[in-house]
Amino acid sequence: MTFVRLLTHAGFFAFLFLASALLTLVMVRRVRIMDVPNDRSSHSVPTPKSGGVAFVSIFLIGSIWVYVVADVTRIANFHFFGFIACAAILATVSFIDDITQKSFLFKLAAQALCASFVLMADLVVRFANIPLIGIVELGPFAYLITFVWLLGLINTYNFMDGLDGLAAGVAVIAALFLAVIAFRESSYFVYISSLILAAGVAGFLVFNVSPAKIFMGDVGSAFLGFAFAMLAVIGASYDRGHLNFFLVPLLLFHFIFDAAFTFFRRLMNGENVLSPHRSHVYQLLNRLGRSHRQVAGLYYLATVVQGTAAWILIELPSPMRPWVFLPFLMIYFVVAVITVRKAQTSGLVPVGSISR
Repeated sequence: MTFVRLLTHAGFFAFLFLASALLTLVMVRRVRIMDVPNDRSSHSVPTPKSGGVAFVSIFLIGSIWVYVVADVTRIANFHFFGFIACAAILATVSFIDDITQKSFLFKLAAQALCASFVLMADLVVRFANIPLIGIVELGPFAYLITFVWLLGLINTYNFMDGLDGLAAGVAVIAALFLAVIAFRESSYFVYISSLILAAGVAGFLVFNVSPAKIFMGDVGSAFLGFAFAMLAVIGASYDRGHLNFFLVPLLLFHFIFDAAFTFFRRLMNGENVLSPHRSHVYQLLNRLGRSHRQVAGLYYLATVVQGTAAWILIELPSPMRPWVFLPFLMIYFVVAVITVRKAQTSGLVPVGSISR
């Protein structure tokens, strides 16, 4: 792509950013689907929670527009429309849930149905990069792994949307890093999709930074998890650049670690892992006295470091790439254990196996 085209894309980004910001403002002032505080909330006043509608709409409209006017960014029609249709279905179901407040099992069933549609569209992870072994074809396991990956990242993003600006800011940074890397690797569908995603969420973020005037709701968080998960799948197996699948897990590794660590900590302590709680690491940091902006800023910084590591990852020999996760895993584990122990000392969470 030429420099002129890059300038054109920058203008397109700016246009989508402004459109998303204006649409979010409309949601703030006109659509009164409210998040009423309860004992698990990190906010104290009723706040609109329909903001995700803005950037979901921008992404869907922007993606279809680019598909119509450009050919270099295309993937196969069946795969593109499968991706867009499943994203729209998931967002719609999640928006209904924002209004009606369904149970977690209902959400999971709806997500599973959407993930099944993805598999029916034949959008699956075809290969895995195993340390010390190399690239392995997954064969029939590709469908199971893709299904678990989709459900896992959708719920991870849902769980991590609990502080002002946190989930949206991380999405913008991660999407921009993914766009830059995809452009370098000639993976143009992932490049333009990431750019559209970043622009839409950035427009929403203007009103979501602390103190937030609007939340993204399940419609936004479920969509972001799905979008990133699908960009990893499409980039690895269907885009012309064939990106390394591990790029997205690395860009969002702090979110994935926080969700997984909290799940297994609660499971080991005999807690009901399906019940609502406020004991994710980022929530404990906030409850221990860090402000929304401080916690979000810490996760933003981690995203930048992970993005830099993702840039390094693509330069490494294939069998070495998974080892890039190891330093992050060690650091995040130490931080999580220290945070949980401080929370236990302060009486914020019960003392459990993490202290033994």
